[in-house]
Amino acid sequence: MSDLGSWLQTVPYFTRYWFCSTIAVSLIARFQLVNPMYLVLTNEAFSSFQIWRFVTCILYFPITPMTGFRFLLNLYFLYNYSRRLEESTFAGRPSDYCFMLVFNAICCIIFAFFMNILYLMDLMVLSVLYIWCQLNRETIVTFWFGTRFKAVYLPWVLLAFNVVLNGGGVMELIGILVGHVYFFLKFKYPQELEGPTLLETPAFLKQIFPDQVGGVHSFGSPPQRPAQGQGGGNNNRFPGWGRGYVLGGN
Repeated sequence: MSDLGSWLQTVPYFTRYWFCSTIAVSLIARFQLVNPMYLVLTNEAFSSFQIWRFVTCILYFPITPMTGFRFLLNLYFLYNYSRRLEESTFAGRPSDYCFMLVFNAICCIIFAFFMNILYLMDLMVLSVLYIWCQLNRETIVTFWFGTRFKAVYLPWVLLAFNVVLNGGGVMELIGILVGHVYFFLKFKYPQELEGPTLLETPAFLKQIFPDQVGGVHSFGSPPQRPAQGQGGGNNNRFPGWGRGYVLGGN
């Protein structure tokens, strides 16, 4: 337990709580401690003001003999890509990363409500994966059978494999769309197209999660913001369908 606690302390703040909450909520439903139907996104979230559904539908994933492996894959993607984003692009800016998660969650909920999608873990995880891949477009990853391609194609490869193997793809496509909306509004439009900044982190989030100086991971008074990093880290792996090893970086 001490080793587990030490490992968790090395995981960035939001990734750690998102990762642990997903496991906790999914296991609680798996062992029928709570009826899973109270955790998914339904009309009751609005009609009966069951606002907790807006959070639990993001965290909950039905664990069955058929879906258990997919749940583990999602956990790996969540841990790997969320951690990379939080430690690189959003390093020292926890409020900005929190706002990204909130923005993506709201977009996922809007899509899911109109398309009658009950649980949104797939959408959220892929939206974060997509943003990392866009920020590390030139990173070379290795897929099954030694296939190599740039990280920018990784979400589409995942989409294609799911279409071929499971006949699905809608969840992945929505996740890609949500991730692209955030990436375009936050990075591409104001930086590459020289447009106005359309996504700004609210001031109250800046107060709750002030910017940090290098190496400081506790929340205190807001210090000066460090320079933004764009690195993607090393040893990127893509399990399940294949393994993705980072051979190069930005």
